[in-house]
Amino acid sequence: MVKPVVQLLCRADVEVDACPDDGTAPAEGDTRTRILKAAFHGLATRGYAGLNVRDIARDAGVNHALINYHFGGKDRLVIAVLDEANRQLLQRQRGMYAAPGGFADKWGQARRFYESDLATGFVRVQAELWAASLSNPALREQFLPRVQAWKQVVGEAVQQALAAHRPTLPPAFSAEAIGCLISEFWLGMEFSRLIGAEAERVRHEKALDAVEALLLAMESGAGVQTAAPAAAGNVRAAALARPRRLPASRLPRSGKEKAT
Repeated sequence: MVKPVVQLLCRADVEVDACPDDGTAPAEGDTRTRILKAAFHGLATRGYAGLNVRDIARDAGVNHALINYHFGGKDRLVIAVLDEANRQLLQRQRGMYAAPGGFADKWGQARRFYESDLATGFVRVQAELWAASLSNPALREQFLPRVQAWKQVVGEAVQQALAAHRPTLPPAFSAEAIGCLISEFWLGMEFSRLIGAEAERVRHEKALDAVEALLLAMESGAGVQTAAPAAAGNVRAAALARPRRLPASRLPRSGKEKAT
């Protein structure tokens, strides 16, 4: 069972420490790494509710007492699993945004990373811990800051894009607001994808395409133009000041009649 677990994580797009080139298990001394890989595989395939330390120990080829020795229990173990994956994937994400290139291309790359993370099981692992946190306050306290780290990366990328292109937007569309929209949309999309809502997937793809097209327009110089609030107010004032014309039915019929 260890070999499939190692192959799941030892991918070109997700580098994992102590992953040998031939996909075999790590050295016997690296017990902690073997447990982390087995726990990741369990979360990604059986879910948090179906995860138990004896199965993890069996998959890792270790005595189950070593799980308590290294991690102190199931919840600490799953947080350690998330930390290891986050460490590598957040580094990957930040490296992408820091690299040269346009933001439309980086948006496209982020979409490809997302598909890769679905394939490796990371998206399922994160969703399982999110769901488990609803009824486990201790786990929730540990989990939420880890999710916030992803939102921070998105917020930083939005700030970079706005600083680079300076689009004309309503004041409410701050980097924080746009980052929140993107992050929450993405989280909702992940849950929808995991439960197999294919009809929603089509709409999500169109929304992702729309953002990519918007970024391309910004980079081409087309920008995003909006009417300034003051200008909008002037248009309304001009409309109110314009003389009103009476309909023909209400025009006076003789000099004695007065317009009403």
